[in-house]
Amino acid sequence: MVMVDLHCHLLPGIDDGSKSMEISLCMAREATENGVTHALLTPHHMNGHYVNHKQDVIRRTKEFQEQINAHNIPLTVFPGQEVRINGQLLEALDRDDILFADTAGKYMMLEFPDDDVPHYTNQMIFDLQQRGIIPVIVHPERNTKIMAEPDLIYQLLEKGCLSQITASSYVGTFGKKVENFSRQLIEAGQGYVIASDAHNLPGRKYEMHQAFEKMQHEFDQGFVKRYLQNARSIINGESVPMNDLRPIKKRKNRFWLF
Repeated sequence: MVMVDLHCHLLPGIDDGSKSMEISLCMAREATENGVTHALLTPHHMNGHYVNHKQDVIRRTKEFQEQINAHNIPLTVFPGQEVRINGQLLEALDRDDILFADTAGKYMMLEFPDDDVPHYTNQMIFDLQQRGIIPVIVHPERNTKIMAEPDLIYQLLEKGCLSQITASSYVGTFGKKVENFSRQLIEAGQGYVIASDAHNLPGRKYEMHQAFEKMQHEFDQGFVKRYLQNARSIINGESVPMNDLRPIKKRKNRFWLF
């Protein structure tokens, strides 16, 4: 069975993920033990800390694949980026310095700051869509502003964006609050793919197998098949069917405030 991981930090020494080739190979083995057959390598790009140019990522991905093959690890990797939304994004596109999830340049793995959805987001999404790009919003379930105002992600999905939920979020590694919000997003049709977002950090390991087992238990096998197919469609540049979206009701405070 094909399992595509659209978001991971396996490339060595390039961001806050793996620090060495040895660690990267261990993570690659861990990926295959989780059932992953293909992985999009998505180092941080333009997030204020890391800049990983397109050609550098392509070269490093090729070198990593050679090492993977030499160590007989059954994993195929592709060059990508986790692109932070920022004011220079359109200029980077014009310079051909952005990698997509697919070779046709249809799907962009787009990250927001951990605690914010920038005021210019709607305009940026519109500008990207005018270029034929579909943003895949990564890990919205861990964004504190979206957690407080879930309509923010709902409105972006209504505009045609997709979303990627992190496996570790859904299985509870980041705590109950994130786990519950992940489940709410899936239940409301506001999730499209599960990805690992694996780093060489505590609590940032591969938990794809556990996530899909949990999804099958809480929902059904149809959900699992759809999420697996969506990831495969994205990396192949194929169309992803839109979900039946439902808003998530914001929780009301049960107590009087003084």
